[in-house]
Amino acid sequence: MFTKPFAVLAVLAVSAVAVPQPRASCSNGRTAAHATCCKWFDVLDDIQKNLFDGGECGEETHESLRLTFHDAIGFSIEKRLKGEFGGGGADGSIMAHSDIETNFHANNGVDEIVEAQRPFALAHGVSFGDFIQFAGAVGVSNCAGGPRLQFLAGRSNFSLPSPDLLVPEPSDPPSTIFARLADAGFSIKDTVDLLASHSVAAQDHVDPSVHGSPFDSTPSQFDSQFFVETLLKGVLFPGNGSNVGEAESPLPGEFRLQSDFAIARDPRSACEWQSLITDHSSMVSRFESVMKRLATVGQVPLSSRTAPRSSPSRRPRTLARRRSPPASRARTSKPP
Repeated sequence: MFTKPFAVLAVLAVSAVAVPQPRASCSNGRTAAHATCCKWFDVLDDIQKNLFDGGECGEETHESLRLTFHDAIGFSIEKRLKGEFGGGGADGSIMAHSDIETNFHANNGVDEIVEAQRPFALAHGVSFGDFIQFAGAVGVSNCAGGPRLQFLAGRSNFSLPSPDLLVPEPSDPPSTIFARLADAGFSIKDTVDLLASHSVAAQDHVDPSVHGSPFDSTPSQFDSQFFVETLLKGVLFPGNGSNVGEAESPLPGEFRLQSDFAIARDPRSACEWQSLITDHSSMVSRFESVMKRLATVGQVPLSSRTAPRSSPSRRPRTLARRRSPPASRARTSKPP
């Protein structure tokens, strides 16, 4: 039997087809299906120019994409089944409660991108949860061969701090990582698909002596080199020697996380890993699919409205909203 929310979705879908609505006029002659989406054109223009340095696939892109995961993965089904607070998922709590969450060991270094993004969210009057996912979608679209991620707007700016120990660490063995991801609703295949993000990623804090070391030889391209090179024999440490969470790298200047090394070779994930090496289209589509789910962890999609493009070639769509905790227990960060 359909619940009431499903019935509402059905009515909205039929109405959208049966009675076409006039498009809203937005800035610079652009249009959107609904006026509430117009603000995202302005956010897009601002962050492309002032956060991503004119649309580059650089460090801010790497860190923005990382932040989408670190915010959203703070969600535990197991804790909820025990009657405990299991985190709000992709709710922006890592920014709203940065004084708490950025001090978690697994979130080492995310304080820099949190504080870089915060002024944009406040200036445009959008929730932290929405901004984090939008910035990640825009940033990765700047990378050659990159995906076009669906963007869902409408998250509340009320949140509670995520519990600690919900973000996997590079020193964790595959079984620990697979169990943690499963507790948030993701399979082993999903975990491998999410790791495609490492094709445009770098490390800063596992070994600070080689700040910004990429995980493959093409860090500005969303390609399969990461999956190829992680399987190569490691021969060196690019920095000051072995660190916790680091494995030997196959190439000078390239950094290898211990978790990537192990997952690439684990019998439960090795076939999925190798399947992405020769099929770029599959790698992109699978990443788009799993990121669509990651971006709505803890959220409740309610309606379907088209939002402005987060990238030049594809239009993200729909609104998402989450159930807000009581105001007395939550923290909100309203724009001035």
